[in-house]
Amino acid sequence: MNKRGQALVEFIIILPIFLILVLGVIDIGKILYNKTMLEGIITDVISMYESGHTLTEIETEMDLESSDLSIEENEDFIEVSLTKEIDIITPGLNLIFDNPYQLDVRRSIAHE
Repeated sequence: MNKRGQALVEFIIILPIFLILVLGVIDIGKILYNKTMLEGIITDVISMYESGHTLTEIETEMDLESSDLSIEENEDFIEVSLTKEIDIITPGLNLIFDNPYQLDVRRSIAHE
């Protein structure tokens, strides 16, 4: 029996599974990283909004080209929402997540 041929066949069987797992970990990591970044940005946006900046000034200063920012006010609360689309590269992961995955971070603060 040829041991080299057997190892090659085993490698070819395992390689696609390994690649899908690695790409899946990269995609999940990218989603979690971007969510953390958006949560940090939204904290800065709230600070700027409370200090009197307009929505246009905030978008310009924070450089939110790839993200959508919305601020809604009602009688009791201010709702700040930041949305960003993330492309999924793992084949088959779009069965779990939409491609592109829409990441949405929202904060509600009491209106003073």
